[in-house]
Amino acid sequence: MNKGGMGGGSAGGGPTAAAATAAAQKQKALLQRVDTDISNIVENFNHMVNVSRVNDPPFRNSQEAFQMEMRAARVVQAADSLLKLVSELKQTAIFSGFASLNEHVEQRTDEFNMQAEKTERLLEKVGEKAAASLKELECHYYSSIQRMDQPEV
Repeated sequence: MNKGGMGGGSAGGGPTAAAATAAAQKQKALLQRVDTDISNIVENFNHMVNVSRVNDPPFRNSQEAFQMEMRAARVVQAADSLLKLVSELKQTAIFSGFASLNEHVEQRTDEFNMQAEKTERLLEKVGEKAAASLKELECHYYSSIQRMDQPEV
């Protein structure tokens, strides 16, 4: 079993320190659950094999049968716990994937909104400068000597 990281970080900003700590604690708890469930399965299976010897006294056989049923039930419980863990991991992967995707979309939306605001301010400045230059050129044109020398149509 790989006890390394359960996944890489996102390409974007990355999780906060608190989220990373919570994720590490959850990973540790999940790995402990896996280890516990697997060791329960192995231990109970070993006991089932050891008890499965056939003896002559009927009392002894019924006692061993009861122990085998009990161990088999424990194996089933541990396997069920592992299946629930797998289901939980799948749901976590799906929902955390959506959460990080939504977070990334919101981050990009904010970036684009800021860029749009910057662009609008820049366009306003360009428009103001163009209007001021046009006004200055009009004043210069209407007050120029060459315009006054031309006959009006």
